[in-house]
Amino acid sequence: MKNRNLHFTDEPTKIKELVMPIFASESVLRFELNNGASGRVMIGVAEQDDCAAFEVSGGAMIVAGSDYIRGAKFRLYEAGLLTAYDIGWYLAGANISDIAAMGAVPIGMLSVVRYPKDIEDEEFGEILRGIRDSCAAVDCLNVGGDIGTADELILSGSAFGMVEPEAMLLRSGAHAGQVICVTGATGGAGAAMKLVAAGARDRVAPEVFERLLAGWRRVSPRVAHGRLLAAARGATACIDTSDGLKAALETLAVQSQVGMVVDLESVPLAEDVRAAAEALEIDPWELVFGDSVDFELVATVEPDSFSGLLRRCTAQGLPLWPIGHTEDGDGVDVVSGGERSATPGESWRHR
Repeated sequence: MKNRNLHFTDEPTKIKELVMPIFASESVLRFELNNGASGRVMIGVAEQDDCAAFEVSGGAMIVAGSDYIRGAKFRLYEAGLLTAYDIGWYLAGANISDIAAMGAVPIGMLSVVRYPKDIEDEEFGEILRGIRDSCAAVDCLNVGGDIGTADELILSGSAFGMVEPEAMLLRSGAHAGQVICVTGATGGAGAAMKLVAAGARDRVAPEVFERLLAGWRRVSPRVAHGRLLAAARGATACIDTSDGLKAALETLAVQSQVGMVVDLESVPLAEDVRAAAEALEIDPWELVFGDSVDFELVATVEPDSFSGLLRRCTAQGLPLWPIGHTEDGDGVDVVSGGERSATPGESWRHR
């Protein structure tokens, strides 16, 4: 049962009784890159300064990214399908995924938690624990940020990473003749959302829906994949699939000014996504390519480097699928049975 005595604590009390116990140890962590560069957190949450500070030595680039989620307007949270802990985990994972896509080691996360005045302290604490544990899952620290009141729950964050200058992966680095690869199956999180929106979640087995929903509950940034891509040297461009596989491919094509051709038979299709497509009475490829927050990585790699990269991924138990190639031109097409056509699915767009 929730402790109603801690329902309306003021901000200083929240910091003392909730924030500090949860993040008290978030100040000691060292990082090291393949080229010998290193870094460490010097000022974190425990010092209660307005800024975090890192000491970096050697040849290293600092990369940063920022993402925001809508809190109370987060639909699955509103529907009671995600907990406060889940959305805290999601916030950190979504931000760190952008760092992973650049081939960087995540070194810190700043979080902004704005909350309505009547939020129960137990729920507030669960958000912070989700942020902490999501960061810890990839050896990152939440090093500070901001908390305060607002009319509704608002969550935002910024993540920071460190990468060798020569290994940094950009969205503009692809060129014709490369292998396109993806780190995992896509469409699962989008399938869960579409089942809920259509009132069709009961048309799939409960365990199938739970596995689809796990993509929202436990975002898993592909940091290990990103580091292997950065070390491969033959990898030249990368992006995560937070807006869906189709959107990721289109972004790489536009930013790199190349065409992309995807072999449909080579794209991984999860059985749970197939089941969701049957329940929704749509083509499963619409889910695989459409708007979904799966946080896999899509990268382009030189053909003579890909086999070595695949071996290194396999040795670490990390999946990697070659799904097509880049070419001169523009746009993204799929090939199936010798027929070339437009990519299925709808790309997510900020609206």
